[in-house]
Amino acid sequence: MAAKAKAKATEAEADEAEEGAAAKPKKIFSLKLIIIAVAGLVVLGGGGGGAFFFFRHHDADKQATPVAKPATFVDMPDVLVNLANTGDRTQYLKIKVVLELPDAELVARIQPLMPRVMDAFQTYLRELRPTDLDGSAGLYRLKEELTRRVNVAVAPNHINAVLFKEIVVQ
Repeated sequence: MAAKAKAKATEAEADEAEEGAAAKPKKIFSLKLIIIAVAGLVVLGGGGGGAFFFFRHHDADKQATPVAKPATFVDMPDVLVNLANTGDRTQYLKIKVVLELPDAELVARIQPLMPRVMDAFQTYLRELRPTDLDGSAGLYRLKEELTRRVNVAVAPNHINAVLFKEIVVQ
C-alpha cells in the first residue's frame, strides 16, 4: 500500500511539472537575436537613406519650384465720410484704398461691380465712431471688415486683401 501511495505522489509531481512547463511559453527569440536584428535594420536604413541623398539629382529640386504669380492691385476712388459721433464736433474719415487681386484677369470681372463695393464701403464707414479707429488693432479690424465686405460684394470672385494708402481722421 505504501508503494501505491508513493506511485501516486510521483504521478502527482509529474503532472505538476508538465502543467508548469505548459504554463511557461518557450522563448523563440532571445534578446540577443532581437538586438542584432534591430541593429541590422538601422544600418540598412541608414545606408539606404545616405545613398538616396548622395545619388539623387539636384536638378529635380530646381524644376519643381513653382513660379509665384505677381499680385495685381486696383486703386479705389477716395472715400470721405463723416463718422458717427456723440459729441458736438463732426469728425470726418478720408481713406484711400487699394484692392489686392490674385490675378490680373479678375480686374475685368470686378470693374462692373465697383458701385456695389463703394456702397458697401460708404455704409460701413459711416457707422464707425472715432474710437473704433484707435490704434493698430482698430485699423486691423477695419481692414478685415472691408476685405470681408468686398468679397461679399464681388462674389463668386475673391480678393486677397484691402490695403490702405492713406487714412485721415479729422
